[in-house]
Amino acid sequence: MPGTDKPATDISVQATGLRKAYTVTEKAPGFVGSLRAFIKPQTRTVEAVGGVDFSLHSGEMVGFLGPNGAGKTTTLKMLSGLLHPSGGTVRVLGHEPRRREAAFLRRITLVMGQKQQLLWDLPAQDSFLVNQAIYEISDAEFKATMREFDEVLDLSGILSKQVRKLSLGERMKCELAAALLHRPKVLFLDEPTIGLDVNMQERIREFVREYNTRYGASVMLTSHYMADVTALCSRILVIDGGRLVFDGDLASLSSGPAARKTIRLQLGAPVTEQQLAEYGEVTSLDGLNAELTVPRSEVSARAAALLTNLNVADLTVEDPPIEQVIGRLFRSEARAEDSGARPAEVVGV
Repeated sequence: MPGTDKPATDISVQATGLRKAYTVTEKAPGFVGSLRAFIKPQTRTVEAVGGVDFSLHSGEMVGFLGPNGAGKTTTLKMLSGLLHPSGGTVRVLGHEPRRREAAFLRRITLVMGQKQQLLWDLPAQDSFLVNQAIYEISDAEFKATMREFDEVLDLSGILSKQVRKLSLGERMKCELAAALLHRPKVLFLDEPTIGLDVNMQERIREFVREYNTRYGASVMLTSHYMADVTALCSRILVIDGGRLVFDGDLASLSSGPAARKTIRLQLGAPVTEQQLAEYGEVTSLDGLNAELTVPRSEVSARAAALLTNLNVADLTVEDPPIEQVIGRLFRSEARAEDSGARPAEVVGV
């Protein structure tokens, strides 16, 4: 596991065999289905997280990636103590999250881009004062922290507005500031830039980067915007179907044995997708412009064949976008799951 050469005392988050399963009731449609469900309900066990192992070290920023429904938010909720694991163990800063001890809550935070903690009809500064009281932050520390946050987030002029009158970007800045007022040592960030424009995304990333540098906090970040991850995290965890399918750095993900390269073509004459498919996986074909992905080990041979057999005006070779690499990983895991997965257990009660 990456980073395990560091001493154990440097570990801020440790999950071992972490698992979360839910029992859901299934019912057929109509009156007969309702009657059967009432007399003899059928339940199904759904495993949202299926025994994952990972650790974060102090000051480390890790991207936590996966498709919708992969188990990312469920994992973060278990790490922050909002959900109790069905199995395995988890320790955060030496605490067991499910106990929700005051000493633990003072050292962590969970920010969810689609949830809010600010009081909707009050100015954001009032919510800040509430958090100051909850976390017993001294006036001197509160003012110092607000000055630091204002330098990066430019909070002046928006703290006195009612939260409901703030733009999405302004509200997200206030949400982050409110969540970090107590200077936590572990940050769980779940889609903190969702719905924001490019400029605001960069502002949020800069704030998280600055906070990590200044306070040495560990950060676990989920995001569907790969720019967030590539800008902040050198290491990523990829979860799919509740299982951890990759733990390593971005470079190794793009350069492993199964890595691929992108060949971009400017053609001198039209070709069909079927013709191009002889040389690699066609990812786009628009008039005389085309894009292929090919195994890294075969780039030279494929490029030479293209130049020999087709009317090629220009050819460039580059690494594929990280989104494409992650998407390929998801698809390969889905195929493996389809070929060897066991169906969920159905239990009659």
